[in-house]
Amino acid sequence: MKVQLYNTMTRKLEEFVPVSEDHVGMYTCGPTVYNYAHIGNLRTFIFEDTLKRMLKHAGYNVKHVMNITDVGHLTGDGDDGEDKMEKTARETGKSVWDIADFYTKAFFRDYDALNIIRPDVVCPATKHIDQMIALIKRLEEGGHTYIAGGNVYFSIDTYPEYGKLAKLKLEDLKSGARIDVDSNKKNPKDFVLWFTNSKFGKQDMMWDSPWGRGYPGWHIECSAMSMYYLGEQFDIHCGGIDAIPVHHTNEIAQAEAATGKQWVKYWLHGEFLLTDKGKMSKSSGEFLTLPVLEKHGYDPLDYRYFCLGAHYRTQLQFSFEGMDSARNSRLGLMQRISELGNRKAEVLGEKAKSYTDSFDEYACNDLSMSRALSALWGLVKDEDVPSDEKLAGLSYMDEVLGLKLLDAASSEKEEIPSEVMELVEKRVQAKKNKDWALADSLRAEVEGLGYTVKDTPQGPQILKK
Repeated sequence: MKVQLYNTMTRKLEEFVPVSEDHVGMYTCGPTVYNYAHIGNLRTFIFEDTLKRMLKHAGYNVKHVMNITDVGHLTGDGDDGEDKMEKTARETGKSVWDIADFYTKAFFRDYDALNIIRPDVVCPATKHIDQMIALIKRLEEGGHTYIAGGNVYFSIDTYPEYGKLAKLKLEDLKSGARIDVDSNKKNPKDFVLWFTNSKFGKQDMMWDSPWGRGYPGWHIECSAMSMYYLGEQFDIHCGGIDAIPVHHTNEIAQAEAATGKQWVKYWLHGEFLLTDKGKMSKSSGEFLTLPVLEKHGYDPLDYRYFCLGAHYRTQLQFSFEGMDSARNSRLGLMQRISELGNRKAEVLGEKAKSYTDSFDEYACNDLSMSRALSALWGLVKDEDVPSDEKLAGLSYMDEVLGLKLLDAASSEKEEIPSEVMELVEKRVQAKKNKDWALADSLRAEVEGLGYTVKDTPQGPQILKK
């Protein structure tokens, strides 16, 4: 299949041609494990999972590497603020190691609940300090570093292409940047590779190095670990759009300064999830998590469906009304699938194949997943396509969608427990009486028993979660 991707580096849609034929190296920025992932973070991981699924679907062998930032990420991206791990440890009275372990496990619970395929390699920063030191030494030998105030800095003036991803001009950075953040810097946009003189005193996470005992800067982590597992040149680097101006810009500078060649071929970035208060962020202290959505009665796959309804490069406005619509659409889809039986055709007829061909065209065109979903619905609703071909086509599409569509397929209807039926009947009566609080409470009880109620013009539909 021909795959086209929008490359942030060139600001163009490009045909995807891997560095090595049929093999794709893909690196994605993982979580900083000092707090729960919010649903805006998770939107990015869903986009990256859809990308990986699409590439596999298109016939590529994908090696996916993702970091876990458990040291070195400060509250400010520009080497200012406090280490995020240390800050949470201080506020909670727990050790940084316990904080990292707790939030890493919480992250992967969300990851699994959203049916995101785990990376081939998950690399915590704290387990790759040697690789970071080796890369810093290489930069030092190439004349790209200096030491000031006890810290090792990367000099952006030694890399003339600095800022090319974000379309920044080196001259403008020199003249327009603030200089009061770190007086040790020769250029305000220089960044720390290794901290040995923390302004917060002794850190809990510190390692010996040629420059003294300390800890790595955030940016060096991704460059060192990605090259360790994927080589000095690989295909795809992903992340959120907020990583472009600082983190990814600095990654490119240090990686390409060290090797003298192009580091990553295609850069892909996911846009923000917005709320009525703007971009969702942890710094505001107000953010939604996946468990919160579940407490509101949503299945994690409802959120995945919600995210698939918008292009990854467009901002997505979150609302509970939008989630209701996504839930109803997904449940309606699962209800239709449950009526198809469980036998899949081995060969698709011409009509069914026209839908899967359209699906492929949309999915491979820079992940146009809302249009891909329209092809799926076309297949499901087409009465001229036999049930077994529909199931086969849906199974094929779900390789990319990751919605567990065939979980609803069954050769015989499951009998709904009488306890559930009684609750649903009581809910119908509560709605007739306009007792909405009771109706919501009864819905929650039904969901607690492992079933979901969908209201339709023909009456309530009951589906197993």
